[in-house]
Amino acid sequence: MSATEIAARVRARELRAADVAAQALDRIGRADPQLCAFIEVWGEEALRRAGEVDARLDRRGADPSLPLAGVPVAVKGRHGLRAAGPLLAAGAVAVGATSVPGPGTPWQTWGLGARGRTVNPWRADRTPGGSSAGAAAAVAAGLVPLATGGDGAGSVRIPAAWCGVVGLKTTAGRLPSADRTGLAVPGVLARSAADAASWWQVVACEPEPGLPSLPVTAVWSPDLGFAGPDPEPVTLGRAAVERLVAAGVLRLVRPRVPVRLMDPGPAWLALRTPGAGSAGAEPGGTDLAGAHRVRDENDRRLAALFAEAELLLTPTAPTAPHGHEGPGDRYSTSLTWAFNLSGHPALSLPAGFGSDGCPAGLQLVAPHGREALLLAVAREAEARIGGWRAPLADLNARAYDAYAFNRRTPFFWGTP
Repeated sequence: MSATEIAARVRARELRAADVAAQALDRIGRADPQLCAFIEVWGEEALRRAGEVDARLDRRGADPSLPLAGVPVAVKGRHGLRAAGPLLAAGAVAVGATSVPGPGTPWQTWGLGARGRTVNPWRADRTPGGSSAGAAAAVAAGLVPLATGGDGAGSVRIPAAWCGVVGLKTTAGRLPSADRTGLAVPGVLARSAADAASWWQVVACEPEPGLPSLPVTAVWSPDLGFAGPDPEPVTLGRAAVERLVAAGVLRLVRPRVPVRLMDPGPAWLALRTPGAGSAGAEPGGTDLAGAHRVRDENDRRLAALFAEAELLLTPTAPTAPHGHEGPGDRYSTSLTWAFNLSGHPALSLPAGFGSDGCPAGLQLVAPHGREALLLAVAREAEARIGGWRAPLADLNARAYDAYAFNRRTPFFWGTP
């Protein structure tokens, strides 16, 4: 069930939050030895918390102050519970902490769970992406409907794309963040845009997004003017766009000036590096002053673009999910970290499957503060094109090899 379905049925007392939590814990117990999506599982605490939700509803009836009543959620990393207060106050039940890259592993790629490296639910020989690796794997495999994430360079959107789920990065500064650079912001991974919207309504204290005036104007860019994505992610992203255009959700427009951002990589690295600018050039050959020049110029170009269109569309990741040996010299962040530098909100939607059987994503970028637009467009896309389901792992006493999760199921874009 989706998060919205669970909450509605728990509030109506058709389901007990304690039963929902127990079922989630059972799924985690069966699947996580292979997925390695969790660092910690909080079984006793989750059942206790679910019992409190049930007791409150028994006393008060269908309490509207619990919009996430009984919804099992996973939080990113051991310290993720600190930022989950609004979710718990809304009735959600935290079941565990998801994996992030372990010591000595590249931040942008791997997750390390309690039982080993985190695998992609579609192909165990591929990475789920990072750094919200366990969050994406847990949601994609149906262990929980919602998981929190953090996005400093694409760490929500890339694993969302590679695991076939929805991933939202928020506008810089809209929600609290401990990141001193301002590049990393909170986000969520969900099995549907409706569930992501439920998370946003709770954490941002915003009403449900209304229906946008359709079609929404959008600009498509395969590479932002500097990246070198592989042909297949571009083809899949463009095909997804065409489906949205045919469904009346989007209308593509041609900007007066083509989309050509400056490569944000060196600037991002300079800003992220401790003491950047204090000793001349930083990694990537850009000092702190140069990083601000890149940021200001890209901000100017994006402002001009959003004066002509409501959304910017790109592939989410430049490549398909790579193996656990690593991507080599290629950054999976090449199409995402520009919007950490600029602070724009962005969302990754499932965009079909590559030739390797793994999902790909379509990235939607909106003006600052327009999360509601992203979520409304994504929900309308789901409604008009059809529902989608992430893979559900069937681990009941059955041996499987590295391709055990490589199953084709009905998906958002109708791929068989």
